[in-house]
Amino acid sequence: MRHVRRAAALAAVAATAFGTLTACSMQDAVCGGGEYPVAPVGSTGGACVPKDEEPPKGYVRYPEGKVPEKVGDTWDQYWETHVIDRDGTVRKAPADG
Repeated sequence: MRHVRRAAALAAVAATAFGTLTACSMQDAVCGGGEYPVAPVGSTGGACVPKDEEPPKGYVRYPEGKVPEKVGDTWDQYWETHVIDRDGTVRKAPADG
């Protein structure tokens, strides 16, 4: 009986550890497989484009090293408050209102 309890306890600990360790990897990707994120010119937000296509009119690629990969990651949050203008300059997004 002791072995059954010990095995059950170990299984519970392992399941908890697995859930904790994999929680970060389960974070949603900004784009699906085969796509990359693009930014709208002069606005916050974004879209996803197939990797073999250029951004559509009115959208640009994010600057190298500043590409959001996961929803809520550092760059995803950054681009909620910053925009890329038509000259490619990164600026603080205008305040609503």
